[in-house]
Amino acid sequence: MTLAVSIAIVVVTLVLIFSGKLDHAIAAMAGAGAMLIAGYLLDFYTEADAIALIEFDALALLLGMMILVSILEPTGFFQYLAIKAGQLSRGDPWKLLLLLGLGTAVVSLFFNNVTTVVLIGPVTILIAELLGISPVPILMAMALLADTMDVGTSVGDPASVLVADASGYSFNDFLTHAMPIVTLAAVLTLIMLRYLFREELGKRPADPEAVMKLDADEALKDKGTVRRVMIILAITVMLFILQGALELHSGFIAFCAAGVALGWMRPNVREVLGRVDWPVLLFFVSLFILVGGLEHAGAFEPIIASLEDLGRSNPRLMGIIIIWVVAAFAAVVDNVPITIAVISLLEGLQAAGVDVSALWWAVVFGAGFGGDATTIGTTANIVIVSMSQRTHTPITTKLWAKTGLPIALATTALGSVLFYFAFPYLGH
Repeated sequence: MTLAVSIAIVVVTLVLIFSGKLDHAIAAMAGAGAMLIAGYLLDFYTEADAIALIEFDALALLLGMMILVSILEPTGFFQYLAIKAGQLSRGDPWKLLLLLGLGTAVVSLFFNNVTTVVLIGPVTILIAELLGISPVPILMAMALLADTMDVGTSVGDPASVLVADASGYSFNDFLTHAMPIVTLAAVLTLIMLRYLFREELGKRPADPEAVMKLDADEALKDKGTVRRVMIILAITVMLFILQGALELHSGFIAFCAAGVALGWMRPNVREVLGRVDWPVLLFFVSLFILVGGLEHAGAFEPIIASLEDLGRSNPRLMGIIIIWVVAAFAAVVDNVPITIAVISLLEGLQAAGVDVSALWWAVVFGAGFGGDATTIGTTANIVIVSMSQRTHTPITTKLWAKTGLPIALATTALGSVLFYFAFPYLGH
């Protein structure tokens, strides 16, 4: 009875999330509430159980980094970067794609890629219109490269934040284990973008000098704040690198960094907190509660039992299966729900004596590459598609499927091959 009810609640919640009839956070919160009520009435899941399963370190990390980017947002820093990239490209569409796509991906290694594309996207469209070229390849490159690369650090993507928190892998571990594979996937993404958009990228701009007339310095409204945030970010990254030696949690570092930034710059706190993506944090909390309910209802026990032998006899094959399962779910719903569910499974296998130290990276790669497949695979994809509707060449679901889907399949396949050969080096 308890198992059937808990599964039904999760299924209904996922349907609501996938259908788009309710905001993701609202749907997840409603599902979490239903799970808590069912747990209380059927006596299988208590309030204390739910609170114990919430990963507060991951939430602190996300909130801290969100506050930093919220302070940086009104300074015009992201718009400044976009204009400078346009000028460095001198109007060449391929160079512009490289600069803006890779620039967005690098920023997304530390900040939420949704915020990055929200701020850089409109300037990208403006630059493309001034040059008389299609903004579609550049906009898609920004989303696809950010989705692919942001799992290369333990702070770049919600999925990698969750895996780092559950596995105990540090910022440095992500740089040495995930980043090389993610970088190769990004290179493959660029090669495929160059081929798939060869006509648009081969078009000569109508007015290549138009972008040179833009004043990047005018876009930068508060150089002092930018300078201070960059100093704090540099120290934060240094502490992430040293966190193992210092025995500090990522959430503690990020939260302290946010506190120092608020104290040093003294912005309007209400405005800063108003720009924080609270629905994402509520979405996370709700998913922790939902998956915790499934766990306490015994949903994972038969799955763990069935996977135990495979985990011991052929962990490489199991890792590849995890990559593709997580990628498939990430393409149609979101990588966060499946990441939390697979984390629970791996923790169960670990408790059963299976060595899962290399399998954590399978979750990371699946979560990073699968979201490229569809327009709803990640929030960044949704934002980019929405922005394109204001241009002469809107990005349709069909257009995305012709580009994003083959890239997702190719990068997931590449990730699987690299995982197979790198397996002996991916464990503890």
